[in-house]
Amino acid sequence: MLHFLWVLIIGAVIGVIGQMIVGRDMPLGWVGNIIGGLAGAWIGSSLFGNWGPMVAGMAIIPAIIGAIIVVFVISLILGSRKKA
Repeated sequence: MLHFLWVLIIGAVIGVIGQMIVGRDMPLGWVGNIIGGLAGAWIGSSLFGNWGPMVAGMAIIPAIIGAIIVVFVISLILGSRKKA
């Protein structure tokens, strides 16, 4: 149970980092950040492998790169922009 919470927290942090780099918000707030971070971790590890520091079973650098891709694509599809 604790590992599951740790994965959700790390997923949210990765999602926030991804949206800060892209400069666009994920829809659904924190839930969107968690989903974007976890999807980004999966896509990043699938495309770039598992290299770099590992936290909660996720390679951080490929996960952030994957989150950048996910945030960018989702924000393009849904038209979400950064709130001023």
